Amino acid sequence: MSRFPLPRLALRSVLNRRATAILTALTVAISVTLFLGVEKVRHGARASFENTISGTDLIVGARSSPINLLLYSIFHIGDPTNAISWESYEAVSGAPSVAWTVPISLGDSHRGFRVVGTDNRFFEHYKYANRRDLEFANGGPLEDTFSAVIGARVADELGYEVGGELIVAHGGGEFSFVQHDQNPFTLTGILAPTGTPVDRSVFVRLDGLDAIHDGAGSGEDHAGDAHTEDDHAHAEPDQITAFLVGLDHPAAALRLQRQVNTYPDEALQAIIPGMALVQLWSVIGAAETTLTLIAAFVVLTGLVSILTAILTSLNERRREMAILRALGARPHHIFTLLVSEAALLALAGAVLGTALTYGLLAVLAPVLEARYAILIAQLWPGLYDLAIVAAVTGAAALLGAFPAWRAYRNSLADGMTIRV
Repeated sequence: MSRFPLPRLALRSVLNRRATAILTALTVAISVTLFLGVEKVRHGARASFENTISGTDLIVGARSSPINLLLYSIFHIGDPTNAISWESYEAVSGAPSVAWTVPISLGDSHRGFRVVGTDNRFFEHYKYANRRDLEFANGGPLEDTFSAVIGARVADELGYEVGGELIVAHGGGEFSFVQHDQNPFTLTGILAPTGTPVDRSVFVRLDGLDAIHDGAGSGEDHAGDAHTEDDHAHAEPDQITAFLVGLDHPAAALRLQRQVNTYPDEALQAIIPGMALVQLWSVIGAAETTLTLIAAFVVLTGLVSILTAILTSLNERRREMAILRALGARPHHIFTLLVSEAALLALAGAVLGTALTYGLLAVLAPVLEARYAILIAQLWPGLYDLAIVAAVTGAAALLGAFPAWRAYRNSLADGMTIRV
């Protein structure tokens, strides 16, 4: 056996059955690709989800569930249970610990994208992904009453550019019979991609929304309307949907939250974004766990295919084992040979699967970020991937021990006499 070291002999044995070996390795590769792909997308989705909003201490809206308030105010999913009065907004804004507030008004859309009524404080104070600021790819913030800023996804899908016009429709659907076409909005800015719901939003001023809903203004009014940059100087709306709150000291969040939740003049609710995000993820996390379990079972299926391939070939290889015994191989050499073959097939499949995973991620990462707001941060293998390759190889070697033990028993009994 010194002339034929076991690793070299295992490689030759695998190559001698190359068709079966290739199919088995491909099965493992596909299963590893699915497992790693699910894990990467899962972690990317969770990171993107947690990075949706940062630097905001409280979100205040009408009293409902914390998840519902978070969904409609930040993710623009669903509708509020009620609006809140401007007087209540000013009361909370005037609290001693409040550093800034950003009002938000929802209820309109543009070709399937949510329209958010706000002011330029949104672009100043809204942060994401560890306090990253919003940036403009083109143009700048809101100017006059009928100006608009759009997210990167809106610009890409609709082909809009700064200086163009858009029509706001009443309601949140893609199609609406109530078009406010008497007052088109002029685009003043396009935001850089963020991987958050901001990318799918159209931002207009609060007084602009009031104007189109009250039927005020005309083409002539639009052309001649001039406003200062101080958003507080404009007419105040009667109601808004929600507002973001930043505090001088984050430690004051719990105290202000309690004050808002017990506000006597109106049924208000304040939530801490980070806690609400964790609560929301716990609801949808069941799907995440299910995907991981499915992917793990697919990997197990790939490993079982190695076991099946070796087991089905044992009877065909009994003469081969007997010849190896005649050449000086001991039973434990036979055992080690088959375990090595199983490990070699798994290693080849796992390495190929890892390479395939990152190749696909390199191609699909821009699509995942642009279309689904899933940011894949790492596009090259790391220690986690090496651990998966090692685990798959080790598991295959462990499973290969069963057919190897059978071959070991056969090699002891058969010698050169083969029972057919």
